[in-house]
Amino acid sequence: MSQLDPLRDTLRRLDPKLAEAKRLLEDARREKNWKRWGPYLSERQWGTVREDYSASGDCWSYFPHDHARSRAYRWGEDGILGVCDREGRLCFAIALWNERDPILKERLFGLGGPEGNHGEDGKELYYFLDSTPTHSYMKALYKYPQAEFPYARLVEENRRRGKREREYELLDTGVLDGGRYWDVFVEYAKASPDDLLIRITVENRGPDAARLHVLPTLWARNTWSWGRIGEGYWPKPTIAERAPGTIEVDHTSLGAMRLVFDSRPETLLFTDNETNTRRLYGIEPASPYVKDAFHAYLIQGSAGAVNPAKSGTKAAAHYVLDVPGGGRRVLTARLAAEAAATADGFDEVFATRKAEADAFYDAVIPQASSDDERRVQRQAYAGLLWSKQFYHYVVRDWLEGDPAPPPPPAERRTGRNSDWPHLFNRDVISMPDTWEYPWYAAWDLAFHTLPLATIDPQFAKEQIVLFLREW
Repeated sequence: MSQLDPLRDTLRRLDPKLAEAKRLLEDARREKNWKRWGPYLSERQWGTVREDYSASGDCWSYFPHDHARSRAYRWGEDGILGVCDREGRLCFAIALWNERDPILKERLFGLGGPEGNHGEDGKELYYFLDSTPTHSYMKALYKYPQAEFPYARLVEENRRRGKREREYELLDTGVLDGGRYWDVFVEYAKASPDDLLIRITVENRGPDAARLHVLPTLWARNTWSWGRIGEGYWPKPTIAERAPGTIEVDHTSLGAMRLVFDSRPETLLFTDNETNTRRLYGIEPASPYVKDAFHAYLIQGSAGAVNPAKSGTKAAAHYVLDVPGGGRRVLTARLAAEAAATADGFDEVFATRKAEADAFYDAVIPQASSDDERRVQRQAYAGLLWSKQFYHYVVRDWLEGDPAPPPPPAERRTGRNSDWPHLFNRDVISMPDTWEYPWYAAWDLAFHTLPLATIDPQFAKEQIVLFLREW
């Protein structure tokens, strides 16, 4: 039996003229890499076992949310409604600031394991709305308060409540009352496998005019600071301003890429995806421009935090949007490999991919379904597809530590995962949830393959095969 037989059987049940069905077959045959870019960026990398180099194995305390903006991750990245390539080399996500929060909103917040009656619970409102199996079209929504985000209150109140009391959620805090929040929609459409169109729609749900800072951010995962070489440890790339509104990427593995903003930003900001050792450890950092530079620039007013030479390994376009009550603003951008950039019209590509997604799900979802049932099933597929994540964890390297940083404590040799040195992970896998499960759960993943097989049997089969490999 050929590996492609399950996919061909599925496609026979669909109209062969369906564009998404053709893309699935092209990707499976490796004719075109339609799945190179997808929603593979985790919603949470902080507080994970992979980033824990403590003696006690207390990952929540070793890498808390407060460190996430300042500390370069070793094994992955995170962001809000973001995308990356299937090897996690280059990442894109949105960052937000309402001029009231004490920190730049670059990633999701939630409780640490010991912090409440539902530890490890995300305290945010975000929704995966749509996606095709090849991620040729995707849409998601994040709800951001116009009042100060209640970080401390969420932790303190959940810590106070006992197990018999209900959890204290963002909606309970009152910060969204009266519709005083932003709906931030992020959509992606592919003109080609390496030509990704981005549309960010900001809607003021409140009655009054309000200001929002939006920072669409592009950065490289740090693969160069650990003292290792070879596959997966690429040298430091360059992300620099090419022209007003244009960011250029030079990456050894990905090649030359360009992010072009159609809406002219206030400015382009640049820094390095490097740990701010001064803030965390009182030691001068190797680079004067560090991971939390955009936070320092916006919220602390530190103009010197960003690189005036307009280059680094992390960049953002800074927009300041004044939006009337009930109003909306739309920002657009295009991320493409220089060799693959097309001249296809922006709105035309989005309209076409959305129509193709509609046609695909019209063929997949049973015709007898009611309109409500169809909406529920389609969004359920979206949740499943958006929950793919690039997962990187080489246990032998994690146990031994890296050549450049200080060696891990001796307790690691007999602690967590010390009996799994053969395990080598560097793949896109299906997660039960993108915030609460920044690790794989094989039992859950096996169940995921059942609904996945109805829309992408090739990926479903590859996931089962992957988890049965000896490594």
